[in-house]
Amino acid sequence: MKTKAFKAALPYTLPICIGFLFLGMSYGFLMRSKGFSFVYPMFMSLFIFAGSMEFVTVELLLSAFHPLHAFFLALMVNARHLFYGISMLEKYKNTGWKKPYLIYGMCDESFTINCTVAPPPDVDRGWFMFFVTLLNQIYWVTGATAGALLGYVIHFDTTGIEFVMTALFVVMFINQWEESRDHRPSLTGLGCSLLCLLVFGNQGFILPAMALIILCFSIGRKYDRKEEEP
Repeated sequence: MKTKAFKAALPYTLPICIGFLFLGMSYGFLMRSKGFSFVYPMFMSLFIFAGSMEFVTVELLLSAFHPLHAFFLALMVNARHLFYGISMLEKYKNTGWKKPYLIYGMCDESFTINCTVAPPPDVDRGWFMFFVTLLNQIYWVTGATAGALLGYVIHFDTTGIEFVMTALFVVMFINQWEESRDHRPSLTGLGCSLLCLLVFGNQGFILPAMALIILCFSIGRKYDRKEEEP
């Protein structure tokens, strides 16, 4: 059971592996450039496991200690996971002891795979999601640690390397578009995101876009139910 789930999950995570290794290494290089030991990015990537917040934490560690500010900053940066969690309530049912880790380890990429990919009929869904989450975290921790270790001997400008993740999401979106016959969810997400980007700007559009997408999906679901009724 576990072996089948691992083999089913691995191919879906390999593109993420490439992105996580590059971006994780850039994070490790950044930590070393600020004077931190490789131990910091290794354990921060292991226990925080929130890419954007880990980059922000670099400056928090170097500035005056303001726990309340750090709390609200972390909440704002990762608030999108509130919406992720709501949409995964049904999928995480009956996963047993794996559920706490699935909740803890849910990142953007793991959410995308676990939310959209249906494992083969002979593969346990809980183990499939577990290995997707675990593999993605291993990639991130490995990249961050390797980058910090290489930072002891290699020094170069990593500006722009974070675009790897943007390219990764574009590829994943195209793949989902090609696999799905119903493009309404994709078009709804694009439309809501673009509208909120124009209204709120690139610094504050994510939460409004998430809320608007959920609202559109809720309205669409009610409309579909009415059409199905005799």
